[in-house]
Amino acid sequence: QVQLVESGGGLVQAGGSLRLSCAASRNIFWINAMGWYRQAPGKQRELVATITRGNSPDYADSVKGRFTISRDNAKDTVYLEMNSLKPEDTAVYYCNLRSLIPGPQYGADYWGQGTQVTVSS
Repeated sequence: QVQLVESGGGLVQAGGSLRLSCAASRNIFWINAMGWYRQAPGKQRELVATITRGNSPDYADSVKGRFTISRDNAKDTVYLEMNSLKPEDTAVYYCNLRSLIPGPQYGADYWGQGTQVTVSS
């Protein structure tokens, strides 16, 4: 199984920036998307951003213009640059790897353990 190792979470003031990283423990030279989800207390887990190996990003409306997702296929790593952070961005952020291989495993998810992002006002 692939393990996802996250880093970069922390505490920042509103308007500040953080950069999250997530590295896969094994090579993932197969069709997939990587991304970030977040879950705040009392809220459902929501998509933040995803990106394919072909570098096609997608963002939640709430983070467009503030967050940038990127990936380095050679390093099997995905990044999330978060700028102009708001208190409502406070959540546990989870790295996600999703298989896009046609067949029974299409849509299978792998998750990181989560990293806390706290934005103070």
